[in-house]
Amino acid sequence: MTDPSELDAKIAEDVADALIYSDRSGTIMRWNRAAAALFGFSATEALGQNLDLIIPEHLRAAHWKGFEAALASGAMKLAGRPTLTRALHKSGRKLYIEMTFALVRDSGGNVLGSVAMARDVTERVERERAAKAPPQTS
Repeated sequence: MTDPSELDAKIAEDVADALIYSDRSGTIMRWNRAAAALFGFSATEALGQNLDLIIPEHLRAAHWKGFEAALASGAMKLAGRPTLTRALHKSGRKLYIEMTFALVRDSGGNVLGSVAMARDVTERVERERAAKAPPQTS
């Protein structure tokens, strides 16, 4: 495989973390195998859909405010820093996920969209919360 774009596509498809790329309108344009496994939606189901597909309703306003601010300023407050948040699985179950974000730019520096890498940390968060919970008394 000598074509760099073919290699890039293969890497993006095969990384262990979910990779989601959305354009400036928030439309999902890239959805790898790990994203399908994490969120339950196949690439066919997710591609062309709005990011609201995986954002719980109570977090949507904050998400879009941050998304629009990042597109307008060309900078992200959370760039490169893992962020714990909630997400929706196709089944309706809420997940705890850790995400990192970056803006994607063309060769002229114009923002094309946003990419996120995500991993499921639901078990870890629930274990940590259970360990901090006061003991139950009968």
